[in-house]
Amino acid sequence: MLLPLKNLLTPQELQTAQSLLGEDAPWIDGRSSAGTQALTKKNNQQLLQSSAAAHSLQALILTALQRDPLFFSAALPRKIYNPLFNRYGGESNFYGPHVDGAVLRSASSQEWVRTDVSCTVFLSDPADYEGGELLVQDTYGGRGVKLAAGDAVLYPGTSVHQVTPVTRGVRLASFFWIESMVRSDEQRRILFDLDMNLLKLRAQLGETEETTALTGVYHNLLRQWANT
Repeated sequence: MLLPLKNLLTPQELQTAQSLLGEDAPWIDGRSSAGTQALTKKNNQQLLQSSAAAHSLQALILTALQRDPLFFSAALPRKIYNPLFNRYGGESNFYGPHVDGAVLRSASSQEWVRTDVSCTVFLSDPADYEGGELLVQDTYGGRGVKLAAGDAVLYPGTSVHQVTPVTRGVRLASFFWIESMVRSDEQRRILFDLDMNLLKLRAQLGETEETTALTGVYHNLLRQWANT
């Protein structure tokens, strides 16, 4: 499932993020965190994880996620890898097709996180750069994603994906992974669809015997499929 999250960040949070990710931020070669498979395809810059700016921005992103009900419904998070931040522009301007590692160790918590769901938070106005699409391969072919600053997108961690070359300007983003309580993308999609349609039914009809019964179906499925 590929799902946009509109206005994940408030205007003030976005302004804070952009101010901390300027030219003078502690950028390092993005290949320093690449695995063997991705090493020859990764050409970007990444914010130093141990920096004060990275710690402030991680807290900002995690706070935004906690207040977004759509994120919780779609991802059903069990663990969240500490958010990272990257920069594409100039000579460091692309990341070729790759698959993220299945299990990664979070620097902040030292926990191993299974990468069931990937998330990218766009931090640059799309009018300020050319190229830089997140291109995700799924069963319907490649889908290009280039969202407004402050928006995010969720997509399966199993997907082959890439960031196309940035030919003008600078593309800033945060990226991280979620270990879901429900490992299967198909099962998460069923639960998400059920949850979204229950919300619509309640808005139209209020609480009824049928919505109560369907809520029970949702939780009984979650009870069968969840790993906590």
